[in-house]
Amino acid sequence: MEMTEETKELLAQFQAYQQQLQSILIQKESIKIQILETEKALEELNETKEKNAYKISGQIMVLKPVEELKKELNEKKEDLEVKVKALEKSEEKIKDKLRELQNKLKDVLK
Repeated sequence: MEMTEETKELLAQFQAYQQQLQSILIQKESIKIQILETEKALEELNETKEKNAYKISGQIMVLKPVEELKKELNEKKEDLEVKVKALEKSEEKIKDKLRELQNKLKDVLK
């Protein structure tokens, strides 16, 4: 069975969307790990009796008030959660497009 140009084009689009989806899933997983690490750091800060703690900034450690560090970590966590939501929206759009292309390919290959 020989493939038409349309079929080749649909397959190429399908593969491109699959690669995009894979990239999004990897990014999302990476951000979720960052969220977990941030939550762990917040737990540690919540349990400490110290007024100050060290923050790694580049190649140095900086002493900062615990409350300031908590605020920074909470902001970071919120930013990461927004990124995850945006990636999830992109993931859904790509999945919809993949389903659409899959149906077109099924019709073409019948």
